[in-house]
Amino acid sequence: MDEETAIQRLKAGDCQGLEFLVLRYQVKALRVANLITRDLPLAEDVVQDCFLGLIRAIRTFDQQRPFEPWFMRSVVHAATRAAQQQAREVYPASEDDWFEQLFGNTRSAEDEVQALEDQQRVLDALQKLSPRQRAVLVQRYFLGWSEKEMVTELGISAGTVKWLLNAARNRLRSLLAKGAQDEA
Repeated sequence: MDEETAIQRLKAGDCQGLEFLVLRYQVKALRVANLITRDLPLAEDVVQDCFLGLIRAIRTFDQQRPFEPWFMRSVVHAATRAAQQQAREVYPASEDDWFEQLFGNTRSAEDEVQALEDQQRVLDALQKLSPRQRAVLVQRYFLGWSEKEMVTELGISAGTVKWLLNAARNRLRSLLAKGAQDEA
C-alpha cells in the first residue's frame, strides 16, 4: 500500500489506511511533539490525539497537496497548545535524558560527553523559550520546512514567519551566550 491508497482507504472508513499512516509518521511526529513539549508522555498523548483526530479530519485533506506537512502542522499546533497548557501548571523539572533516547549513541566517549553537555545547554535554553518559539524552531530546523512552506502550512504572512524565526533565534542565542558567561 502507498500513501495515496492509505489516504483514500481512510477517507472511505477503512482503518488499514490509518494503520499505514501511523506506521509511516508516528516516529517523526513523536520527535516533533517531544522537541516542542519536552515531555515524552505528553508528546505521546499529543501524537495519539492527532492520529485519532486524523480519522475525522482526513475528509478535509486535499490530496493534491502533500500529506506530511499537512499532518505535521496538526502535530506542531497540538504540541504547542499542550506545552502552553503545561507551562501554566507547576511540575518539577524532568531530568530525563530524553534527547539521548531519541537520537541514540554513535560517538566516542569524549565526543559523547561534550555532545551531551552541548545538548543539555541547548535544551535548557530551548525550555526558556515560549512554546510558539520552540515550535517555529522545530518546524524550521528539525522538520526542515522552508519559510515558504511555513507560510503555507501555518497560514500566516511571510513577515510574521521571519519575525517569529528571528525572535526565536535571537532569544536562543542570547540564552546560550548568557549560559556560557555564567559557566566562565
